[in-house]
Amino acid sequence: MIVKLSKSFRFEAAHDLPTFPDGHKCRRLHGHSFRFDVVVEGEVPEEKGYLIDYGDIKRVTDPIVKRLDHYYLNEIKGLENPTSENLARWLWRELKPLLPLLSAIVVHETCTSMCEYQGN
Repeated sequence: MIVKLSKSFRFEAAHDLPTFPDGHKCRRLHGHSFRFDVVVEGEVPEEKGYLIDYGDIKRVTDPIVKRLDHYYLNEIKGLENPTSENLARWLWRELKPLLPLLSAIVVHETCTSMCEYQGN
């Protein structure tokens, strides 16, 4: 059986989007209550009955959340232009070596706006 599992994480952070046009509201410093989902996918070993312990996903993701929570994202190496797209790719690059089963990162910048990145 092949399954996808998802675990959600939250952090608060400020950013501005320097490539947006002058006068655009996102060009100004502002903050979000970000949420992102870590999605893993794979075949469930019959003898175990589960793909991966959710606690293992949390263990490798928590240190990355601590690097983002209550920080100015533009000052983090690789996030100088912290759009949802770039944040999703940055999270992928941080997590993929630690979670080989990673299949997607979904960044929720607001309650109604999200970006899904699948590593390509």
